[in-house]
Amino acid sequence: MELFSSLILVAADTAVAATDAANVLEAPNLSIKHLVLNADPVVKFVMLLLVGFSVWCWKLMFEKGKEIIAAIKAVTRLEESLGRLSVDQMLKFRDEEGHPLQAIIAAGNAEWLDGSGDHTHEALHEVRDRVERAMRLQLSSEMRRLQKDTPFLATVGSAGPFIGLFGTVWGIMNSFISIGASHDTSLAVVAPGIAEALIATGIGLAAAIPAVMAYNKIATELGRYNGRLQTVIGTYAGRLAKRMPAKA
Repeated sequence: MELFSSLILVAADTAVAATDAANVLEAPNLSIKHLVLNADPVVKFVMLLLVGFSVWCWKLMFEKGKEIIAAIKAVTRLEESLGRLSVDQMLKFRDEEGHPLQAIIAAGNAEWLDGSGDHTHEALHEVRDRVERAMRLQLSSEMRRLQKDTPFLATVGSAGPFIGLFGTVWGIMNSFISIGASHDTSLAVVAPGIAEALIATGIGLAAAIPAVMAYNKIATELGRYNGRLQTVIGTYAGRLAKRMPAKA
């Protein structure tokens, strides 16, 4: 009887060893392409969503980068020319590249020229305040134009990892379900689900990290741009306020 039991145990051990050997010989295909194409539909949707977000973020980065570079060049040209322009030349100022910054100058000029009479009823600081107010209102419009769509970068930067994590959790959950259904904890059963789940997390991080870095850079550059324009507006309005407009 004992001999029979020993034979059964040996046979069982041999079957387990044969199964493990088969699993080693027939290793699962864990290539990125195979895992993505054969991922669970939910995980695949998460991956596609994150890839779409990433592509859109890179598009915004290039567009905003070009806009900010053009804006910085425009304010630099204005700063360099402001000191040598006469008031008459200031009133006829045209940016050589036709940048929207020109609208800020035009708003100040229009407010100054629209003043009634010879301004005998206004102090210089009142004229300056009116001109600055008109220019800053136009500056607000310029800043809204430059900031358009940038919140999307912040949204992807904060939400991207969590969306990827959702795909990871879903993939790992499917792996445990497969283990329970097959009663098999071998690598062939566990690895694909976990691997595809981790790919979702990786894509989420790949979308989020550049988006966060780009948003911070854009916010910093726009803050500097706004500060430089505030200084230009103060200087420009001060020079205009010292000269009374000609009577109609």
